[in-house]
Amino acid sequence: MSVLSCTDLRVVIGSKTILSGVSLSIEVGRITVIVGPNGAGKSTLLACLAGLRAPTSGSVALEEAALSQLNPRARARRIAFLPQTSEIAWSVEARTLVELGRIPFIGARGQSAEDRAAVDRAMAAAHVEAFEHRIVDTLSGGERARVLIARALAGEPEWLLADEPLTGLDPAHQLDAAALFRRLADQGVGVILTLHDLSLALRLADRIVVLADGGILADEPPATALTPEVLKRAYGVEATLTQGPGGPLIDVIRRV
Repeated sequence: MSVLSCTDLRVVIGSKTILSGVSLSIEVGRITVIVGPNGAGKSTLLACLAGLRAPTSGSVALEEAALSQLNPRARARRIAFLPQTSEIAWSVEARTLVELGRIPFIGARGQSAEDRAAVDRAMAAAHVEAFEHRIVDTLSGGERARVLIARALAGEPEWLLADEPLTGLDPAHQLDAAALFRRLADQGVGVILTLHDLSLALRLADRIVVLADGGILADEPPATALTPEVLKRAYGVEATLTQGPGGPLIDVIRRV
């Protein structure tokens, strides 16, 4: 079983320590959600796990091989990274953008039938087939976000790492995306997300990692990760957990 791990990760940017002493071991087939207050290092940790940022010290490994030893093409075939921003630099059709997710697989002869089929599957999964020929500049922020999800899925990755992937989506498409992430995990993909919506994290995650002050404050199943004490220490708020009709909810009462 594939495992993505980091050991004693430390990241310093300028004079600021972003992460310190972070160690995780994550298996495929589960949804791991990283939460924490602004500036806690969530995006930085995700970028390190994707091999897109080198830590100041510590290591990141895929199975037992150092991630830094994999060439970019080999890494991209196994790990897809979905950044937080939905800004797109090129004025191209949506399908063309999704096709970029197949670059690590395309040989000298160009796209194969399997490449085209993988793009079709990715666009269907993200519900973006209807505007495949639209120029991405003409799409709404939520539509662009879904096209970027499709681009990440086009490579049919072993790992999907997504930074705030539900931001900008309307409620219906948030539910669609959440169901998609669950389906991918059930199919054996390792899904690692950062989220701000703690109630959604409780409902979606198999495991929640809480970052605060550059370190791991909690690393537990959802039912025990976001306790009132953890919420108080991480976010500086008094909060309670209640059971709503759709699942657990966090009710923030006041700052402390």
